[in-house]
Amino acid sequence: MKEKVAIQGIAGSFHHQVAREYFGNEVQVEECMTFQSVIDSLRSGTSEKAVMAIENSIAGSILPNYALIDDNEISITGEHYIPIQMNLMAVPGQSIQEIKKVYSHPMALLQCKEFFRHHPHIKLIEDADTASVAKRISENGKKGVAAVASSAAAELFNLEIIERNIHTVKSNTTRFLILSATAKEQQSDKASIKFVMESRQGSLVSALNILRDYELDMTKIQSVPVIEMPWKYAFFIDVIFTEPDNFKKAMQILELMTEQLKVLGAYKNGNAAGKRDRRLALVEPRE
Repeated sequence: MKEKVAIQGIAGSFHHQVAREYFGNEVQVEECMTFQSVIDSLRSGTSEKAVMAIENSIAGSILPNYALIDDNEISITGEHYIPIQMNLMAVPGQSIQEIKKVYSHPMALLQCKEFFRHHPHIKLIEDADTASVAKRISENGKKGVAAVASSAAAELFNLEIIERNIHTVKSNTTRFLILSATAKEQQSDKASIKFVMESRQGSLVSALNILRDYELDMTKIQSVPVIEMPWKYAFFIDVIFTEPDNFKKAMQILELMTEQLKVLGAYKNGNAAGKRDRRLALVEPRE
């Protein structure tokens, strides 16, 4: 029996595309309308794995998803990157001049803001998911409204693409995490960690230099407020490495230096091409 994979959205969504590419075209998916529902599906055992968007090359990080993973003790077991191609679609037989309202996920609308700036007669309305909007428009058969979604959604729900590739930056890419309710030992060359530092001068620099000393290349750093402690921040960091032992040694030292340290997951790097050129330089301490 195939593993069931929770996705945010429905068939035809970008999450569904990732699930098919990562787990195979015949993957069995559990459709969830919210990211919280994705986590609930994992925790209840309804799904064995999950796909969750975490950041986009244009719109940046999806901050609430960091908290969902952290607060619910979810493990990151993999990652997958896909180019995002946004298309304007509607019931067949309409021109863009006839479209008065466009519905889509807020991230999708944000990524297409330049296109819609040239069509001020269109009202943009945020919705739960790209594919679910496309499905609703198809089922209602209503004219004058459109969706921003993938070409797969247009094909699946028999909508006509009015304009293709309307996203502003054509190199638009989204990173998705593969999640599990339980951690497992596996070959890895990338890890996601979270730590909270004592509020004193130079503490963050000292921690980052441990990563440098053990040859861990930092590819992502994201600060998130610690809600119960005003003006305190948790740092979510991704690192890549060639020697797993170096990663383990660095974590042992960081555990002593930080108030809280958590390894959210160690997994295979899903975006190896060019990663060395895009790594973040670690800060040298001042003399």
